[in-house]
Amino acid sequence: MTISFRLTRFAILGAGLLAGAGLSGCAAIGDSAVSQAFVDPARYELYNCEQLAAERKSLDARLADLDGLMRKAETGVAGSVVSEVAYRNDYINVKAQSRLAEQTWRDNKCTEPAAPAAAPAGAKPPRAKR
Repeated sequence: MTISFRLTRFAILGAGLLAGAGLSGCAAIGDSAVSQAFVDPARYELYNCEQLAAERKSLDARLADLDGLMRKAETGVAGSVVSEVAYRNDYINVKAQSRLAEQTWRDNKCTEPAAPAAAPAGAKPPRAKR
């Protein structure tokens, strides 16, 4: 083997390692403060507590859906790559929106709506009129 061939192989191997390291760094962005850059900070500014409650519920459902899709994709051949390419950006965006909605919820001092009072254990339901 010539020296130039060895250097070429070394350069290709080095480029592959750098690319892998760069991609692995992108995977951790979903849980960092950098992910907040993907969301407009004034998005929920004019929401009231009722609207925020609905938005939080919707975002939680979307995060659960995306998490399920990512887990399902990871079971297949090259699943982790498919999961990252197909769903990771959406997951990062929805996660950042969820954090912003939670922060706005706390800033507005919103509280969860009270659950309806349960009937006493021995009480009978009202009879239907015929």
